[in-house]
Amino acid sequence: MTAPDKLHHEDFTEGRRFDLGPRTVTAEEIIAFAREFDPQPMHLSEEAGKASILGGLSASGWHTSSLFMRMMIDAYLLSTASEGAPGIDVMQWRKPVLAGDTLSGHSTVHAVRPMRSRPHLGIATFDHELVNQRGETVLSARNSIMIRRRETGEIPA
Repeated sequence: MTAPDKLHHEDFTEGRRFDLGPRTVTAEEIIAFAREFDPQPMHLSEEAGKASILGGLSASGWHTSSLFMRMMIDAYLLSTASEGAPGIDVMQWRKPVLAGDTLSGHSTVHAVRPMRSRPHLGIATFDHELVNQRGETVLSARNSIMIRRRETGEIPA
């Protein structure tokens, strides 16, 4: 059984939007993430970042994706009867995220459908966008999430 106060599949309708952020990215966290997971020079020092095509100390794309995940968790996923995701269809890092950037954005429900193979679940597909403080898109993504249904009767044809 799921908590009745959680968002269920029936609560996700096409076009529903969830705001993400804001979240300011610091130089210290960029370097810490890079040391652990993506130790390329442009993620480890301002000088190397400026010498690269990125123009300054830049978060790894994987770091940007992790920040995006945290923003989704805070905005709606912890309040959702989620059963996880089968994968990510699209993940694009459109512009560098530089130290001091403030990210915000939104997740919008693109499509919803029940799962025929698992009638207690439905699939909600989301389009996501993160922008920096200048309004430039830094990340766009699309993925589906499996979400428990309140109604687990027969699946309509």
